[in-house]
Amino acid sequence: MLYIVIPVFNRKNFTKECLLSLKRGTNQNFKVIVVDDGSTDGTAEMLREEFPEVEVLFGDGNLFWTASVNMGIKHALQQGADYVMTLNNDLEVAEGYIENTYKWMAQKPNAIIGALEMDAGTREPAFGGEIVDFKLNKVRHLLHELPKEKQVGLHAVSQLPGRGLLIPRAVFEKIGLLDQDRFPHYVADYDFTHTALRNGFELYVNYDAKLYTYPEESGERQNRQSKSLANFYKHLFDIKGGGNLRDFTRFTLKNCPTPYIPYYLANGYARRIFGYMLK
Repeated sequence: MLYIVIPVFNRKNFTKECLLSLKRGTNQNFKVIVVDDGSTDGTAEMLREEFPEVEVLFGDGNLFWTASVNMGIKHALQQGADYVMTLNNDLEVAEGYIENTYKWMAQKPNAIIGALEMDAGTREPAFGGEIVDFKLNKVRHLLHELPKEKQVGLHAVSQLPGRGLLIPRAVFEKIGLLDQDRFPHYVADYDFTHTALRNGFELYVNYDAKLYTYPEESGERQNRQSKSLANFYKHLFDIKGGGNLRDFTRFTLKNCPTPYIPYYLANGYARRIFGYMLK
């Protein structure tokens, strides 16, 4: 059985639309767990009244993304889940999303599989997987490399985000849950997939499984739109800062091959500091 884990904090309208998109799907062979980390906007009431089939777990407002996801994953595994999918609430899935997930799950039962992200506004592809080259300090974006006719099926990658991330039970049994101590909010998904890859699990993006995202709604995007010294500080040091230097340092020390660490860190610090000012 596939369990879908969705961490939420307020923004109940996004949560509602996300769940409705799942209900419109051509395959309903899944269960949903929502982890509500202290919402104050009526999310719990909305879920109880409109989605009684959804199981809801509650946090106290201090879990952040990673601990919320881990709470849901642990519960799913206790219920006997064969696969767990992490899904953010600020997205919607295409009608064939689950159906095409099962299609490729059968072909690669032990692989971790991500989704093709589409911009919800333009309906154009926005993200299709990445391959990291630590030696050259480069990230290849497959969506920019693949011609249109090849943007189907599975494509191997070296890291994946947690938006629509399908994870077999065997992965948790071998490497454990996401690292919520080092990465409480951002980077935990990338760290988890790098760890899985080192432990022999394949990573793919499924170009047949499409989900629709709202990039302008991300906290980091809004931070950049309203630049100030206070927001610059949040960008670099806040737990929800997209350029958090602590998280980047921990990720590098844990995942980058030792010979390339100094250059990778220096380059990454520069991009996070100066990139905020330039973008």
